[in-house]
Parts: sequence; C-alpha cells; structure tokens
Amino acid sequence: MNDQDNYLLVSAPTEAGLAFLRVLAAKGSHYAALTYNKAEKQALEEMGVENILMVDTKDSRSLLVPELPIGKVYLFEQSLDLCCRYIQICRSWTAKPIYVITQGNNARLIYKGLGAKYVILSQGTDLSFLLSE
Repeated sequence: MNDQDNYLLVSAPTEAGLAFLRVLAAKGSHYAALTYNKAEKQALEEMGVENILMVDTKDSRSLLVPELPIGKVYLFEQSLDLCCRYIQICRSWTAKPIYVITQGNNARLIYKGLGAKYVILSQGTDLSFLLSE
C-alpha cells in the first residue's frame, strides 16, 4: 500500500488543529479526526469531517485498530495527559511518524519517549507546512 492510500489522522481540539483540518479538506486529502468526546465529535461533523474515530481513553480493551489505513498522525496538544494517551493509542495503529504540535515546550521528552517522532512548538494557526514533508 502506498502513502496516498493511508489516511492522515488528526486530533484537533485547538484552533490550529481546526485550521489544519480545513487545509486538509481544501486539498482533498484522505484524513480522519480523532476524538474522545461527543461534543467535539459533533463539532467535527458540523465542520464536514466525514471520518471520525471515537476512542475511549480510559478503556484500553476497547481500542480496536481502525478499519481506515492510518498513516501520519498529527496531535494538536490540549493537555499533557490526553496527548500522551493519544500517542500510546496511535503508535499501535501506524509505523508512520506521529507529530505533536504544542504551544509549550515542557513535555518534549515525554512525547518523544512515548513514540512521537516530531514535537513542534508553534504559537500560530497556519501549520500547512507540515504537509510538505
């Protein structure tokens, strides 16, 4: 399977994450959104996101590998705990890089230790440059 067949997986609980989803939609990319709560799922649906993966971050037994072939993962950090849990979940779904986009620099080594390939510090909302890699 080549890279074009894989879905980019994005956790987008921040403004930068939502802007990133809009860029993916505009480019016609294969992507899916990752969330753990119903309110965020509804907001993603209202935004037009077609593929949404709901996970129960407390019950690891319920975490089945998604039917969509997952490629690169982009996690926009909202909280340290949630981002760490998402890395643990997503690491088993793909061998491709996991990117963590954060506004703080405190957890860099934690994220890398859990399996994130890149930890990107950004205060802006335009992160479309990540797609050129």
